Amino acid sequence: MSSNTVVEGKDTVKFVDEEGINQAVDTIEEKSKETEQEEDERSAAFNPETGEINWDCPCLGGMAQGPCGEDFKAAFSCFVYSEAEPKGLDCVEKFKAMQDCFRRHPDVYGDEIDDDDDEEDENVEKKEQEETSSVQEDEEVSASSPYEPTLITSVSSWVSSWF
Repeated sequence: MSSNTVVEGKDTVKFVDEEGINQAVDTIEEKSKETEQEEDERSAAFNPETGEINWDCPCLGGMAQGPCGEDFKAAFSCFVYSEAEPKGLDCVEKFKAMQDCFRRHPDVYGDEIDDDDDEEDENVEKKEQEETSSVQEDEEVSASSPYEPTLITSVSSWVSSWF
């Protein structure tokens, strides 16, 4: 690599050949990839290589700490390691326990409670509209709780947003 440097007053001008430019680009790309990998490792909630959950991940929003931290950890761990279809179906009770804890601590988890209630209200209204607009042909089929499918869907999408 050859380069010439010319100093003119307060200015310094460096002349670099193509090889020098290519080396600089390669160095920058390598450092960028290393930095990206390090950031990804720190910012992911779950590391599939190690199978570990990073409870300090900013993506969890501090949910692992606080009065409901243990309930959150139990529910989130269950979901991450769940092999049920749909994913997390076997974790409903743990998520219900977590939500109950949130409701016992509205001063800390008020936003999560409000978000859950809004989503739940929207889903119930949508389900009622669908039931009203459709004619039920078989009256012997009993509907399950309107909250059960909503909880599974909302928990799944909520937790999936961390990956």
